[in-house]
Amino acid sequence: MVKRKKLNKDLTLIFTPHFPYNAKRKSRMRYRALLGIGGNVGDVLRRFEHFYWYLKDSEFVYLLESSPILKNPPFGFLEQNDFLNATLLVETDLTPKQLLRYVLRVEKKFGRKRLFKDGPRTLDIDLIFYEDIRMESRELTLPHPSWMQRASVLIPLSMMKEKVR
Repeated sequence: MVKRKKLNKDLTLIFTPHFPYNAKRKSRMRYRALLGIGGNVGDVLRRFEHFYWYLKDSEFVYLLESSPILKNPPFGFLEQNDFLNATLLVETDLTPKQLLRYVLRVEKKFGRKRLFKDGPRTLDIDLIFYEDIRMESRELTLPHPSWMQRASVLIPLSMMKEKVR
């Protein structure tokens, strides 16, 4: 069952069976990370549900919590469909760069093709926070450099109960 709550003319919250989700227990994994997910190609709601189950079966991450889904307009390249976005709090034993490699593999598994910056996508997974680590490298910047400017992160994150740390 899917419920929708319009926030304004551009933003709608979507509630599905697993968005929001809250785990009944913690894992034994050492680190917490916040992931931002998004997509606007194909049946994104269905893909998010498949992604939920994919993470539930993962040996590399433990899903603690997911936010409701936010439907919002694209930014950057505007000539495309609205996006669906959510945030996920996970526990992991992977380092930040290992977690990045893992989510990039998962994106490919879910059909992600990088055509151009801010372009349409089946599933985008961003590493927003990893513990309280700050880092800048060629492949990864933590926290995510523009998370504070994105309603697609701020609104779902504001609805989560758990904290990264």
